[in-house]
Amino acid sequence: MSESVPTAGGRYAAVVDAAGARVPIYTPEFAADPHRVYREMRDKFGALAPVELAPGVPATLVLGYRTAVRILNDPDRFPADPREWQAGVPADCPVLPMMQWRPNALRNAGIEHARYRRINTAGLAGIDQYGLQGTVERVAVSLINTFCTSGSADLVRDYAFPLAFRVLNHLLGCPVDIAGQAAEGFRAIFEGVGAEQGNKLLVDALLRLTLYKRAHPGDDVTTRMLRHPAELSETEMVHQLATLYGAGIEPQQNLIANTLLLLLVDDRFRGSALGGSLSTRDALDTVLFDDPPMANFCISFPPGPVLLDDYWLPAHQPVVISMAACNTDPAIRDKELAGNRSHLAWGAGPHSCPANSLAYLIAQEAVDQLLDALPEIQMAVPSPELSWRPGPFHRALTALPVVFTPSPPLPEV
Repeated sequence: MSESVPTAGGRYAAVVDAAGARVPIYTPEFAADPHRVYREMRDKFGALAPVELAPGVPATLVLGYRTAVRILNDPDRFPADPREWQAGVPADCPVLPMMQWRPNALRNAGIEHARYRRINTAGLAGIDQYGLQGTVERVAVSLINTFCTSGSADLVRDYAFPLAFRVLNHLLGCPVDIAGQAAEGFRAIFEGVGAEQGNKLLVDALLRLTLYKRAHPGDDVTTRMLRHPAELSETEMVHQLATLYGAGIEPQQNLIANTLLLLLVDDRFRGSALGGSLSTRDALDTVLFDDPPMANFCISFPPGPVLLDDYWLPAHQPVVISMAACNTDPAIRDKELAGNRSHLAWGAGPHSCPANSLAYLIAQEAVDQLLDALPEIQMAVPSPELSWRPGPFHRALTALPVVFTPSPPLPEV
C-alpha cells in the first residue's frame, strides 16, 4: 500500500510501498558505514530520500548541498515548529524528545524564534574567550593527568566526554550533581534508548539549575539569560538550557573525538599536526565536512505540501538535513579542504549555530593539549575495529582506545 501523494506535476520524495522503500538511519548497520548508505540513497533518490528516523517515523533526508541551503534559508516554507507533527506521535517514540516542541529557539519560528535566539546569543556573548581557553587548558591537563602514567586510555570516556561536560558546566555555572543528571538525560535522548525517561531527567535537572542560579547568580551564561529583559519564565529557561546542553556536550564530545581519530589514522594530518603545514583547525574542518558531530539534523516541518526539486514533500512530516551527505555532495565537493569552511556542520540561515566559534576554540584547545602532552599517542586497535553509536542524528564513536609511552603528570595549571 502506497502513501497518498499530491499531484501537481512533480514526484513525491516520500512515496513508499509494501516492499519498504524507506531507509532506516537509526540502526547499527547504518552507523557502521553511513557514507555508503548516503551514496546509495543519492544514486537511487537524488537530493531527497525517504528515510525512517525510528521504526514507523518517516522523514525526508536532504542529501543535496544546494537543496539544503535553500531549505535552511526558507523558514516560511520550512519552519522548525513540530507541534502539528508531534500530535500524531506516540509518547514513547524514541526520537520524540529530540524533536518535540519546546519553548526555545531550536523548535520555534518567526517572532518567538527571534526572541529566544536573542536571549541565547546575549548569554553566550558574555563569555570571555581568552578565559575560556584557560578553562579548557586547566580541564584538559587535569584529565590527562588521570591517565598519562598508565600508557593507555579511552579518549571518549576519559577525555572528550568529561572535557566537554566540565567546560560546559563551568560556562553555565552548573553544580556537578545537577550536571550529571542532565548529561544522563541527554545521552538517552540522543541514542533513543529510554528517551522518554531521559527527557524527564533532563527537564528536572535544568529546573533545579534554574532555581539554583536565581538564588546564587554568578558570571555565567545561565545568570545572564535569567537577567535578560525578556524575563523568561522558569519553563522557558529550562528549555533554553536544554538547547545549550544539547549543543554543548554530545556534539562537542564527538567533534573532539572524531578529530583525534582523524589525526591518529590519517598520515596527512598526523604529520601535519605535529609539525607540518596543516593545522589542528584544518583537521577540525575536515571532520566538520566528512564526519560532522551532528550528521543529520536541522529539522523542519512544512506546514503544507511543498514542491521542491520536482518532488512533493508532505505537510507536517520532518525534513532532515544530512550535513554529512550534503558536505560530500559530488556537485559541490572540492578535494582541497584546507581553509575551506563552507560545510553545513553548523547549519545555515536563521537557525545556524550561534556558538560555533566557541565550539572551535574548545575542540582545538582540547586536541592541542592532548597531542602536546602525549606526542607518541597511537591507536590501540585498527580503525576498522572501532564501533559507532547508533542513532539517526549523531556521528559518535563508542570508544577511542589509544596507547602511548607512560608520562609523568603535567604541572596543574
